[in-house]
Amino acid sequence: MGLRINTNIASISAQRQLFKNENRLEHAQEALASGKRIINASDDAAGLAISENIRGQVAGLKMAKQNALNAQSVIQVSEGGLNEISNIFIRIRELGVQAASDTVSDVERGFINTEGKQLITEADRIAKSTRFGNKQLLNNSGEDMEFHVGPFGGEENIVKATISADATTSTLGMDSIDLSDKGGARDALSSVDEALVKLSKIRADFGAVQSRLVSVNSNTDIQFENLSAAQSRIADADIAYESAEAASAQVLHNAAISTLAQANNNGMSAMKLIN
Repeated sequence: MGLRINTNIASISAQRQLFKNENRLEHAQEALASGKRIINASDDAAGLAISENIRGQVAGLKMAKQNALNAQSVIQVSEGGLNEISNIFIRIRELGVQAASDTVSDVERGFINTEGKQLITEADRIAKSTRFGNKQLLNNSGEDMEFHVGPFGGEENIVKATISADATTSTLGMDSIDLSDKGGARDALSSVDEALVKLSKIRADFGAVQSRLVSVNSNTDIQFENLSAAQSRIADADIAYESAEAASAQVLHNAAISTLAQANNNGMSAMKLIN
């Protein structure tokens, strides 16, 4: 190859290699800084499309899980109110058994009846005041509720539940009990039995919905884990590979700079002949 001063082929080649290694180094550094393998769409167009779709599903699943947890909270708030009402009725049973015996006089029965009336009032208050947000849960003013527990819009992503429990004392037949005499106390025991059966039915309905929501959450957790792993395999950077790539590109980048400096001096040999 002759000596030429008009076109320095060695310099052009060194510049091309320098530019190539600069791009490699920049890409590796961006991957290490961001933790992402795909920096630009051109790195892996198909992989980017798949990973972005999965990322959308993961975000949807995250919110779907929150919806399912909030739905469980609705059921738990309802169950908490029903449990306390049940405790009150069991206490009224104790008072009824006590008042039905001649071991207490009419005076003591009057005291027992006062406590019973207060407990019934409190049970009714609980039924009318138990709510989640602005939704009343135990006074038969509920509705058919839909809990969106999936990342997509189909019907298969919806759990439906009818929240129409009525635990008011009038519905349960406990609003007119009277423990002031033996006959009323014994009648109250029958009313308590019937009310507890009705409460158990309501609690069983809530329990069935809650059991389903527990399964929903378990399935959502599994999907979230697996989709996150799939997205990571496609889009996340392999730190070991990228660090090695950065080191290699850095060495070649420095070598290209040195070579370019030498190539730029090639024309000096031709100048010696001219001189």
